[in-house]
Amino acid sequence: MSRVDYDRLADAYARHRRADGAVLAALAAAVGPTSRVLEVGCGTGNYITALEERVGCRCVGVDPSGEMLKRLRVRNRRVGESAGSAENLPFPNDTFDLVFSVDVIHHVRDRPRAFAEALRVLRAGGLICTATDSEWVIRNRLMAEYFPSIVAVEMGRYPAIDRLRTEMTAAGFSEIREELTETPYQLTDAAPYRERVFSALSLIDEASFASGLSRLEADLAKGPVHGVARYTLLWAVRK
Repeated sequence: MSRVDYDRLADAYARHRRADGAVLAALAAAVGPTSRVLEVGCGTGNYITALEERVGCRCVGVDPSGEMLKRLRVRNRRVGESAGSAENLPFPNDTFDLVFSVDVIHHVRDRPRAFAEALRVLRAGGLICTATDSEWVIRNRLMAEYFPSIVAVEMGRYPAIDRLRTEMTAAGFSEIREELTETPYQLTDAAPYRERVFSALSLIDEASFASGLSRLEADLAKGPVHGVARYTLLWAVRK
């Protein structure tokens, strides 16, 4: 399976990707103005900038893509940024009250090490939130309706929820709980799909991509296409 070049996708991400309202609300409810928050795999900063603007907490984003971080700097200079990976966080021990990631965990090569790093940089009583997709969410995405071959690709990339629970427990987290968020939306433009800002669209064959895009554009010509964005949030505590 080919790797996705996120430096190349930075402009398209900045144009088309937005923070999910329900996920953002859940994160905002977990922190306050004095909290220190780290987003792992922050990309162009959709979530970490929105969280800083909503709550006023002290926020930092880390990402391996320099081009993504450039867009974050332009968006909100109050948010700190640092090049790095989930497995090697460039921060001291006991620094943050919340460490979170959204749609990132399936990109992490060494999840046990990443969870150990999150535990290390969290303060006692701090929270981790891993926003990901369960098998049910993957199979019920709008994208799967138009690009059905994506399901097999995603099932090969996304770790099972039970596996993530086991790895978080092994790292030393406790009080693990799941939260399912849902955000209804109307799609009016196929541009995000045409520009493949969803990484899985770069991993299916060209015939499947072209066929799905054609069907989506035909439906959009008749009016908005309705969907529901869903995430499984895995919360846990560092004791």
